[in-house]
Amino acid sequence: MKLSENWLRELVEIPVGRVELAHRLTMSGLEVEDIQILGQGLDGVFVAEIVAAEKHPDADKLRVCKVDIGRGQPLQIVCGAPNARVGLKAPLATVGARIGEITIKPAKLRGIESNGMLCSGRELGFDNDADGLMELPADAPVGETLAGFLSLPDAIIEIGLTPNRSDCLGMHGVAREVAAEFGVVARIPEIPAQPATHADSLDVQLASPQDCPRYCGRLLRGINARAASPQWLKERLRRFGIRSISAVVDVTAYVMIETGQPMHAFDASTLVGPVRVRRASKGESLKLLDERMVDLDEGFLVIADSSKAVALAGIMGGHETRVTEATTDVFLEAAYFAPSSISGRARRLGLHTDASHRFERGVDPTLPRQAIERATALLIGIAGGSAGPVVEAVCAEHLPSRTAVPLRRARLQRILGVAIADTEVGRILESLDMQVSKTAEGWIAVPPSARFDIVIEEDLIEEVARIHGYERIPVQAPRGEITPAAIPENRVAIAALRLQLAARGYAEAISYAFVAADLLKAWGIDESAITLANPLSAELAVMRTSLLPGLVSALDANRKRQQSRVRLFECGRSYHAGESTPIEVERLAGVAVGDAGLEQWGEPCRPIDFFDLKGDVESLIRLTGSAAEEFRFEAGAPAWLHPGRSATIWRGTQRVGYLGALNPRLQKTLDLDADVFVFELEVAVLVQRHVPVAAKLSRFPSVRRDISIVLADDVPYAEVEATIRRAIPERLVEIVLFDRFTGPHLGKGVKSLAMGLILQDGSRTLTDQDADNCVNLAVSALATGCKAKLRGQDGADEG
Repeated sequence: MKLSENWLRELVEIPVGRVELAHRLTMSGLEVEDIQILGQGLDGVFVAEIVAAEKHPDADKLRVCKVDIGRGQPLQIVCGAPNARVGLKAPLATVGARIGEITIKPAKLRGIESNGMLCSGRELGFDNDADGLMELPADAPVGETLAGFLSLPDAIIEIGLTPNRSDCLGMHGVAREVAAEFGVVARIPEIPAQPATHADSLDVQLASPQDCPRYCGRLLRGINARAASPQWLKERLRRFGIRSISAVVDVTAYVMIETGQPMHAFDASTLVGPVRVRRASKGESLKLLDERMVDLDEGFLVIADSSKAVALAGIMGGHETRVTEATTDVFLEAAYFAPSSISGRARRLGLHTDASHRFERGVDPTLPRQAIERATALLIGIAGGSAGPVVEAVCAEHLPSRTAVPLRRARLQRILGVAIADTEVGRILESLDMQVSKTAEGWIAVPPSARFDIVIEEDLIEEVARIHGYERIPVQAPRGEITPAAIPENRVAIAALRLQLAARGYAEAISYAFVAADLLKAWGIDESAITLANPLSAELAVMRTSLLPGLVSALDANRKRQQSRVRLFECGRSYHAGESTPIEVERLAGVAVGDAGLEQWGEPCRPIDFFDLKGDVESLIRLTGSAAEEFRFEAGAPAWLHPGRSATIWRGTQRVGYLGALNPRLQKTLDLDADVFVFELEVAVLVQRHVPVAAKLSRFPSVRRDISIVLADDVPYAEVEATIRRAIPERLVEIVLFDRFTGPHLGKGVKSLAMGLILQDGSRTLTDQDADNCVNLAVSALATGCKAKLRGQDGADEG
């Protein structure tokens, strides 16, 4: 939002200079982003009139002009501007004046003396796009300084508004804010009603009252569309970066920057029947003022007559109903559009207009009639004509209402940390145009109609703090001790899992929670994916259902940057569509590729395999303090894992997750050049921890017995270990698997396992007979549960 300092000072008596004003605006929440000074260094520049102009004898593009500046004889000026002509009034820089980096001196151009310079808007720093001399109005007083005539110097202050402060998108709104800041009363002129001098009007119908609950219109007849806007109006528009087009367009733009209410003017002769505010029809098209043809759907709101759409509501008018020089009758429009009906519509069409910028944030619903009256007075004063009655269609039930908001004195002091006098609080709230009543606990305030953002008590506290001055609130360190949340003993801390993986050579990664839909489809895990309604891009269109796609993508990116050995892990959430609300699952995932260990001289390199990854996962499991038999690894996993090199991890009846090599087909789809091993675990199941309990150590020695068994190759070791532990639960301390052997002399589909059983009793030393009994129980259980035999027994191979 740009504002003119001179105009602002006309509306408010500001007791400070420009620098302090900018500081106070910023501290009150209207951040000053830039200040552009206009009209500095215009000493020696006057309003001048060309009284004679002849072609230069030696140059086709130059003219020799006689210029009157109201001081004796006209000056001779050689000028090359294409619009230099007799009767034109333009700025003249006299000898000695400094324009930019140039000091004006007497000169000869192609042999003809020139005693000054006629100036363009670009040369004076007013308009970078200006072409030719800056044309001043015909009634500009010759000889007056240009700065005096244009009310210069001035400063254009650009403020950055947060979306909630749409009330400051007009000069009147900023003036009220500044008046409250300095404790003065804004001099905002009353807008009197303009009497109707004819009875003609156009009916207005609200076909979509929830989108447009208020629409005002007025028919003006007999205007002169060719009438020129007065210089003061053009100048104010120019300082806001708005180019003067015509009196009608200029007036609507001026009312918008003055009051904050966007307006539009239609050529009334192009409208047929009543004006209707309705939703667009699917497939309906409209040619806009910028001559762009847009295709609309039911999501757009349009202004229409009885036969067609004539404007895109809250965004831009239509080309066919625009005001031209031939226009004599004008229909003025000012309306309140619900922000939800305008928000995002302009962006869908690649547009951003002053109107859409305001309506998306919310415009004061009481402004439309005032804007109509103000525009009527200005336009009749400039272009003549007569006004009909104001036609207003309103649906009160859909208009926003402002509810009373309580403010407690104790709450105000607690939040701000300082006591503010009751009289000061009341003054601040009233200066912001709130209706304030005092209560035993504090105040009740009803916000003005323009303040959509004041809804709860904290909003009022913010307003008091802003106007009172953030700098006047003492800075105090917070008191009190913050007690960190204790991690229950029966849970493993997430930080401990991270540290364990880092110790085993993994680097932590953070990948996007949004991924491409095609990526999840390639993995075959897109069934419960949540699609975003408004994604940043097609590559970030759905929420991840697993951490692995993002991690594998990161691994691949590292591989393509000459990192042959990569270990990555991530702890984060996956997201799944639920029956009513999305389901979030916290997971821990890891990926690995390359050699099992770092390159060294002591042993040869070998590629990572399933058991290396299983060891990493088991190191996490050991943090839970669980008994070995509580977790088990079962062959088989989802289709995205290798069918022969993968496992599902269980904790009792709860599935913890999966690990293994990626399916070769998936690796080919992802264009991975090496075997990639992955694991993904559900944190909630994994982190359940057994609290250690002190137990008495046995004073008696342990005994070791080794057994070697032969059994089918498809029987997992986990089942063997569980069978032995069930057979001798009390005296078995540990099982050590120290050999696994397969070979043709054992037979196809057969393996041999050699294990050491560590036995111990808490009450006495075990005898050889005790140890043998334990071995016999284990062998018998293995024979029954695993179809295993002692190696060398009953013809089992001794080799």
